[in-house]
Amino acid sequence: MKWTDPVKRIGDLILLLLNFLARIVIIVSKRSLKILYTPSVLFGKVVHFFRDVSRTLGEGFVALFICAIGDLVAGLFLSSMTETLTILPGLLILIPGAIGMRGNIFGALGSRLGSNLHIGILSPELKKSTILSQNIISAMILTLIMSIFLAFMAKGFSMFWGYESISLVDFTIISVLGGIFSGALLLPATILITIKSYENGWDPDNVTTPLIAASGDLFTLPSILLAVQILLWIRNGFLDTILFMAFMAIGIVAFMVGIRGEGNLKKIIKHSTPTLFLSSILGASAGTILNSTFSVILNNPSILALIPLFSGESGDLVSILGARLSSGLHIGLIKPSLRPSEEAVRNFGIIIILAIIIYPTIGLLAYLASTILGLETVGIENMVVISTLAGLLLTPFMLMIAFYLSIVTYKQGLDPDNVVIPLTTSMTDPVANTFLVLMVISIIGYTL
Repeated sequence: MKWTDPVKRIGDLILLLLNFLARIVIIVSKRSLKILYTPSVLFGKVVHFFRDVSRTLGEGFVALFICAIGDLVAGLFLSSMTETLTILPGLLILIPGAIGMRGNIFGALGSRLGSNLHIGILSPELKKSTILSQNIISAMILTLIMSIFLAFMAKGFSMFWGYESISLVDFTIISVLGGIFSGALLLPATILITIKSYENGWDPDNVTTPLIAASGDLFTLPSILLAVQILLWIRNGFLDTILFMAFMAIGIVAFMVGIRGEGNLKKIIKHSTPTLFLSSILGASAGTILNSTFSVILNNPSILALIPLFSGESGDLVSILGARLSSGLHIGLIKPSLRPSEEAVRNFGIIIILAIIIYPTIGLLAYLASTILGLETVGIENMVVISTLAGLLLTPFMLMIAFYLSIVTYKQGLDPDNVVIPLTTSMTDPVANTFLVLMVISIIGYTL
């Protein structure tokens, strides 16, 4: 054995060890590079996402902000109706359902027109067409029969929960007259908003449904106030009863005309009526939640101003999502699968970003408007926190309900335009009011 052999073995051992360490260093380096690279990849995807949807976000935010102004005016109208709500008990049960119904009927109308424009079966020119005529007639019929049904629901909920309320005749006259007055304004507004936004290169899915819903909020409360004044003028037990019976007869005839109509008219009435019946029940539920905390709300007029604003913007957000999902299903961008596709998730991201922006904004708007008008407020911090927390709690519910309703209705052969927007906005209303009331009680309950 040569003296160099142990030295050689030690050298080989050292080389083997160095080689092993080198391999570990290489592996760790590669893993470290991947870990370090991951944030840059995610950042790149986020940047690409914002760049890709920047126009959609811009259109959506502008529409939502315009809607917020309309909803704010509606809220201020409601805050000024405290005396009317006191002398006509139970009216608060009717109001959310009436507001939601206008948005449901005319929002669905706008969504149908938007989808027809997307797939090319409706021209953006204001020309006489069978599709447009049948959509107009369907909106008129649905407004009448749903106004009657909503009145019955409001009275039924009042009796079930033992709340003091006005008579069924009073509910019906206020509901139907309010529907006629607001519908006369909303019908031409819906057609013009949908067609003109398409002509000017805006995506109707991002613009029409929130603007129409906000128009419904804006027109409904003044229409209800006008209907209340007419009721008080004719409330003598004779004229009001005759008007009630006339509305019932016309409603039955209108419904028969609708379900016996031709082509698209019959389809719209058959698909929309059950959906809107359920929407009216949910709307009355939303009003019942508010009516149960009437004394709390009455002591805080700024919260009364926030209610239509919060409910309206929530409905607008879920309407945007519903309209976008509906159009995506119609043109094949979204597959009718219960597992959200990449395009569906992309739409979720758009709604989440808009929610993060809009909910604090509407809390601030409600506070500023209440302060300017001299209404008693709960403070800017409380208003913003109440609106933001309630909105962020509501957002996952809106994403889930809009997506699965869109997929299920499409797979069942139904048109999501007739089902998704009315149901999602109506299901959102009671949940939105519940979260809002919970936040009010949780944050400012000690001051009530």
